[in-house]
Amino acid sequence: MSDTLNFIKASKKGDYKSIYEHNLDVFSDSPDFEWTFDDIKKEVQDGWELYSVMSGDIIIAALFFRQDDDCLLTKNTALKMDFQGAGHSHRIKEFFEEIARERHLARIYHYCGIDNFRMYSLNESHGYRKTDRKLGPGGTVVELSLRQIRPCRPLLPC
Repeated sequence: MSDTLNFIKASKKGDYKSIYEHNLDVFSDSPDFEWTFDDIKKEVQDGWELYSVMSGDIIIAALFFRQDDDCLLTKNTALKMDFQGAGHSHRIKEFFEEIARERHLARIYHYCGIDNFRMYSLNESHGYRKTDRKLGPGGTVVELSLRQIRPCRPLLPC
């Protein structure tokens, strides 16, 4: 298992299909959102950028983000089980912050399922706070907000 993660933007439908097929167990283990191949294509058509998270040559998660005015909206699948507990989720949060800094955005919003307590904890450890908004069918998706984008850390490229 590689400790280095690479974030690869999906640029064509073949990339979307590859991410979905190679990551099927992750999509099915991520109850926060509907993750069929058609849902993924719709997210991209709706302006969400899709990235694969690679550890070596293995896709371990998928990320979605889009810019809305001065905010970055984010969501992601769970990590593949074999890659959980190695700090990769923290690196994903840092990646989102890097994108926000590069684009000079004021705030990041992250979306996850209302019962995804691990994601709550991860987001809170990065300074996010739950908002009062509930989205999705039946209000099952919550919004977490990061109001202050952290400055670059010395160990991370800016």
